[in-house]
Amino acid sequence: MMVSAASVLGPVDPYVIPALDGVAYGLLLFVAASGLVLCFGVANILNLAHGLLYAIGAYLAAALMDGGWGSLLLALGVGTLAAAGAGGLLAGLLAPVARRDHLTQALLTFGVALAGGALLVTAFGPDSLPVRIPAALDRPVEVAGYRYAAYRLVFIGLAALIAVLLWLVVARTRAGMLVRAAVDDAEMVACLGVNPARIRLGVLGAAGALAGAAGVLGAPIIGPAPTTGDTVLLLSLVVVVLGGLGSVQGTLLAALAVGEIQSLGVALAPTAAPFLLFAAMAVVLAVRARGLPGRWVRLRPGSTV
Repeated sequence: MMVSAASVLGPVDPYVIPALDGVAYGLLLFVAASGLVLCFGVANILNLAHGLLYAIGAYLAAALMDGGWGSLLLALGVGTLAAAGAGGLLAGLLAPVARRDHLTQALLTFGVALAGGALLVTAFGPDSLPVRIPAALDRPVEVAGYRYAAYRLVFIGLAALIAVLLWLVVARTRAGMLVRAAVDDAEMVACLGVNPARIRLGVLGAAGALAGAAGVLGAPIIGPAPTTGDTVLLLSLVVVVLGGLGSVQGTLLAALAVGEIQSLGVALAPTAAPFLLFAAMAVVLAVRARGLPGRWVRLRPGSTV
């Protein structure tokens, strides 16, 4: 469950702080969901174990972070590498079914998610765990006359930087070009001496790294708990569907919209808040079904960079 900054900072404006919370929450969902975008938009794999990769990072953050800067960097490095390794292991498990239908992939990855979630609960216990952040970030700061959590402001900056770097890598680098080419014509890429299977492995590893980094950095917002993986997977699927099944820009806009709906919805209509997100999703899907044109470069047919 998302922890509101307003709940720890005392009386503040009822809408400004939730709006900032929505930005932080939305950017967290973008970093988490961007790995799912890469899995589906590039490797054409429906990965229902993606929430587990976030949970790995979150649990490692709780285990390694002791309130110091060194432990934060250690947790970020270990969490990112562990989730990337899990993504690579998942690529190996998926190799025999990589070209089969999405239902087969979903069943396999869902089984991995169940098994991995059980292992995390066995290792760390069935309770939610606290995450200790550096003291310099564990305090409120003034933002346009309002008090807001310093850590969330830093997180917003880091997540925005990750969003820019991800777009640059996918859209402007040779690696991104090869990835997009493998989506369009894997046989042609193979003729150029590049193994598409290695591209798939790299994509799943990168997706895991993004999820693990999101888990570590986002642990103070969506903390480690037995339901964390399921929550992140559900919200990531909503974001990916709303964003266009492969669109980096669309995923970013959808994630910000989901963050604002989740945060402002509680402030504006507490009783209706649980239904607002799925009502908005239904409206967007109904509008998209009318065939509105897209304007972004696509990772694969039907998706956008």
